[in-house]
Amino acid sequence: MQQELRLTSGKTHQDVANEAGIERAYYTMIENGTRSPSPAVAQRIAKALNFDWTIFFTNVGGDMTLQSKTGTEGR
Repeated sequence: MQQELRLTSGKTHQDVANEAGIERAYYTMIENGTRSPSPAVAQRIAKALNFDWTIFFTNVGGDMTLQSKTGTEGR
């Protein structure tokens, strides 16, 4: 989902990383699903790509947990 949003925006990994204030390699890992962002980083990436930052998370029993490619990873 995030990659599709980035590609539609015409932004590179470096563009999004710069706007979010993170390293390009870290952004690439987040996009590939090998790292999960903190809520603050998720908010900055979402702002750079103009989407709702909560797509990185899922609401389970009233608690927000990180969303992984296969489900949830915990809090």
